[in-house]
Amino acid sequence: MLNEREIESCYLGQFIPVHYHHNMLMDRNRMQNFKAAIDYAVFPGARVLELGGGTGVLSWFAAQKAEKVWCVEFNPDMVAEARRFLPMNANGHKVEVVHADAFEYLPPEPVDVVICEMIHVAMLREKQVDVIEDFKARYRQRFPHAGLPVFIPEAVIMAVQPLQQRYEFEGFHAPIIQFQETGLLATQTLELGDPVVYSLLDFSQDVGRVIRFEGQLEIKQAGTLNALRFITKNILAVVQENSSTIDWLNHYMVLPMLGEQCQPTPVEPGDLVDIVFQYRCGASLPSLQAALQVRKQYLPAQRQRAYAYA
Repeated sequence: MLNEREIESCYLGQFIPVHYHHNMLMDRNRMQNFKAAIDYAVFPGARVLELGGGTGVLSWFAAQKAEKVWCVEFNPDMVAEARRFLPMNANGHKVEVVHADAFEYLPPEPVDVVICEMIHVAMLREKQVDVIEDFKARYRQRFPHAGLPVFIPEAVIMAVQPLQQRYEFEGFHAPIIQFQETGLLATQTLELGDPVVYSLLDFSQDVGRVIRFEGQLEIKQAGTLNALRFITKNILAVVQENSSTIDWLNHYMVLPMLGEQCQPTPVEPGDLVDIVFQYRCGASLPSLQAALQVRKQYLPAQRQRAYAYA
């Protein structure tokens, strides 16, 4: 009988369909940035582990320099795909595709680099944080004197931004969660203020599984605040030589404001909006939506007018 985590895995990322992995191969932004980060982090002769390898492409990037790569994948369909693709590519023989659960697997010897791309916006839905943190605990116990490997990504920065979002689809009103490509103008979206960073995860350190934010968003554009944009910037590698980073931005997630403590509200420049939320990494998208609390503060002049009418 499946346990609770295994049941979650079937729909929260561990068994992503094959065609989705094929779509990721065609995502040039993702592919080029991971390739650059892996090329930077992996040195000749290195030993590399990938947790959640999918088609094996990131392991193959590592194999161009590494001596040995272990590519761990739980989905049997993806195991078959990786084992089919890798022999077609130069240095593919350096990659051993291991059919195993990333929550349980340990390499037979210490490794220099760990690649893990189980990433969804806001660290929701997929099990990136849980997989890496569980791996660290097992790895320290098995190899107490080895020190932790370098992780790709090295860190994640998450931010939230106030929006006015249009939810009309050919006349049909439907406030739904939307995903937007980065770098493209979203014509149905009005940015009401700047993004505010609410969390920084550094995988070289122990990372908490629960994310909580209690802060304020400053409104800079008049409109109706009815959505929040969640932004996730993955720091794939820190390039020490020139103090730069190799980054990858997830698609933006636009979350409609619904619920008793999170209702659409008119806003003006200078307004401050109190926002509170808490969620567990890897949880469902609705869990964040249900946890949102949003409340507008009055400007001093507005507050005086409100008292006058009271």
